[in-house]
Amino acid sequence: MMEEFRRARRRAIQEPVQVVDTMTDTVIGQLSNLSETGMLLIATAPLVEDGLYQLRFNLRGAPHQSSPIEVGAHLLWQDSTSTPGQTWSGFRFITMLESELQQLRHWLESGHGKSM
Repeated sequence: MMEEFRRARRRAIQEPVQVVDTMTDTVIGQLSNLSETGMLLIATAPLVEDGLYQLRFNLRGAPHQSSPIEVGAHLLWQDSTSTPGQTWSGFRFITMLESELQQLRHWLESGHGKSM
């Protein structure tokens, strides 16, 4: 059995959460899991590995639900899924407003999503 060593605990996303590239204002995929330091995206748009992105998403059940979370993110890796046109894409967050980080932490701690 392989043990996982991550600094931040991840939560699987239970309901569809679309992720928008704010530079192009287009949906690039859906969240698969999320932590306060990064996310796994099921990407439906072509992405550049090692690229920097400005992304936006809304978490249901989060405080100030109408406030989207915007992050600067670094695409660390990509891998094909079993569905043509989709990739697993691992991002590390590099910038986020403190208020949005607090919103994300509250969402993660409140039991939304499934603990991984």
